[in-house]
Amino acid sequence: MKAIKGMLAIALVATVLSGCGGNQNAASSTNGKDTNTDTTAPITLTWFDKNTGDAFDNPVAKAITEKTGVKVEVQQPTGNPIEKLNLMLASNDLPDVVMLDRGSDIMNKYIASGAVIPLNDLIDQYGPHIKEMYGDTLKKTRSDDGKNYYLANWYGLEKYPVFGFFMRMDIMKELGAGDKVSNGEPFTAEEFENLLVKFKEKYPTIDGKDSIPMTLNGENIGSVTGTLKGMFGMMPYYEVGGELKKDIRDPKYLEMVKFLNSLYRKGLLDKEWATLKTKQFEQKLSTGNVFATAEALWNVGNANTVLRSAEKDPAKQDEHQFYQYKVLAPGVAADQTTYGPKSSLGWDGVAITRSNKDPIRTIKMMDYLASEEGQYLLMWGIEGKDWDMKDGKHVPKQEVLDAFKKNWDEAARTTGIRKWTWMIKNGPGADGTPYDLIGRFSTDAVTDLAIKNLADTSYDTAPYDSLGTAGGTTEAIMETKVNDTANKYFLKMALAPSEDQVTELYNQMMKEAESAGLSKIEAIYTDNYKKRLELWNN
Repeated sequence: MKAIKGMLAIALVATVLSGCGGNQNAASSTNGKDTNTDTTAPITLTWFDKNTGDAFDNPVAKAITEKTGVKVEVQQPTGNPIEKLNLMLASNDLPDVVMLDRGSDIMNKYIASGAVIPLNDLIDQYGPHIKEMYGDTLKKTRSDDGKNYYLANWYGLEKYPVFGFFMRMDIMKELGAGDKVSNGEPFTAEEFENLLVKFKEKYPTIDGKDSIPMTLNGENIGSVTGTLKGMFGMMPYYEVGGELKKDIRDPKYLEMVKFLNSLYRKGLLDKEWATLKTKQFEQKLSTGNVFATAEALWNVGNANTVLRSAEKDPAKQDEHQFYQYKVLAPGVAADQTTYGPKSSLGWDGVAITRSNKDPIRTIKMMDYLASEEGQYLLMWGIEGKDWDMKDGKHVPKQEVLDAFKKNWDEAARTTGIRKWTWMIKNGPGADGTPYDLIGRFSTDAVTDLAIKNLADTSYDTAPYDSLGTAGGTTEAIMETKVNDTANKYFLKMALAPSEDQVTELYNQMMKEAESAGLSKIEAIYTDNYKKRLELWNN
C-alpha cells in the first residue's frame, strides 16, 4: 500500500510539473498569464464598451457564444467614459477587454502604463483571420515600440462622402440649375453664389417668413470648416518642404475665410448662424424657408424627414429635401477637393488588459469576429433568419430592412444586428456586398446622390491623425492656446464688416498664435509625422 501511495505521489508530482511546463509557453506569449489553452468550457469576459450597455443575450450574441465559447458581460459607464477609464486604471480594477478611442490620450495612457498587453505573439499564433483581414493596418497601428496593443475598429479606407454643400433640389430646379441637379457635376463658387442670389431675389419670403439663402450650425464649427476646407482642397496640415504647419498658415485658409465672410456681408448667409445651437439649426432647416447649408452627410437627416413629410404630393417628396453637392473654389479642380477626410485606421481600438486571465481564448474570439464570417454575423445577423445566400451573394430579408427603417434602435436590440460593432472593417466582403448592411446596403436618394457627387473626394487622414502634443505637458497647454486663438478669430473674421478687416484680423491671429507657441507645436507635428512614416516603412 505504501509503495502504491509512493508511486501515485510521484505520478502526481510529475503530472503537476508536466502541467506547469505545458503552460509555460502559453504564459510567455500571453503577458505571463497562466492560461489553459485546451479548455473549451464557456468563459465570460468583461468588456468595456461606451457605445452600448445592452445585455449580451440577443440572437447574434448567442451565436457568438456558440461559435467561440465566450460570453460577454458588457460594461458601460453611466457618466463620462474617460472618467470611468481613468478610475479603472487608477484602482487597477480593469475589465478583460476595453474599447478605447484610437490615438487618444486615454489609449496612450493605458498602453504606457502596461494596462493593456501586446498582441503580436497572440496574433501570430492564434489570429490567421486578423492577419488576413487587417493586412497593412496592423503595421500602421503599431506603437513606437513596434508592438500592437489593440485591434482597430471601423478600419479600412472607404470611398464615402463626408462634408459638402446642401441645397434643396426642388428649389434648385426652379432656379434653373436642373442640368446639374443629379448628373454628378460640381458647381463653381460663382455658380453656387449665383444660386443663393437668385433664391433671395425670387423668394424674399416663404410662408410669411423671411427666406434664408444659407445657414450654418454655429455649434458644429467642425462641419463648417470641414466643408470649406474641402472646397479649397485643404489638408489637415499645410506641408512645406517636408515640414507640417498648422492649417492656418495655408494661404488658402485666408481665401477660405474671405469667401465665407463675403457671403455674410452680401446678406446671403444667415445673420444668426454663429450663435445657433444644433436643435435651432435643425429647426431652421425644417421650416422650408432655407435653401442651402454646409454639413456632414448624416447631419441633415432630421430636417429632411420633416421636409419630406411636409410635402403632401408623394411624387414631389424626394425632391423636397436637401441634397449634397461639390462646390469648387477658384483655381481648385474637382479632383483636388478634399471633402471626404477619413482615417483608414478607424475610430476605436479593442485591447486586452493585463487583468485578462485567458488572453488566448480572447484573441481566438476576436479572430473569429474579425473574420469574414464574423463580420457578416455582427453586421447582418443570422443566416436563414436575417439573410440568405443566393447565387454566391448575401441577400438580406426584406423584413429586416423594414424593421430598421421603422425603428433602428429597437431592430438592433432585438436582432443583435449592428449592436456589437467590434473589429469592424469598412467596405465590401468577398461577394461584393458591404459588411455594414444597414449603413451601406440600402441607401436613400439623398445618400445615393451624395455618393455620386462626393465619394471621389475621400482621402486617408491616417498619416496625420493624433500628431499633437502629449497630454499634461507644457506643449499641450501651448497647443490649446493656439487652437483657442484660431477658433476665436475664425468667427471674428467670418463676421467682419469688410474684407480688409478680415485680413487685419488674420494677421493679428497669426501674431497671437505665434506668441502662444505655434512654431514649437509645429515642430512637434513634424517630428511625430516623420517618426510615424519611419515606423510604417520599417
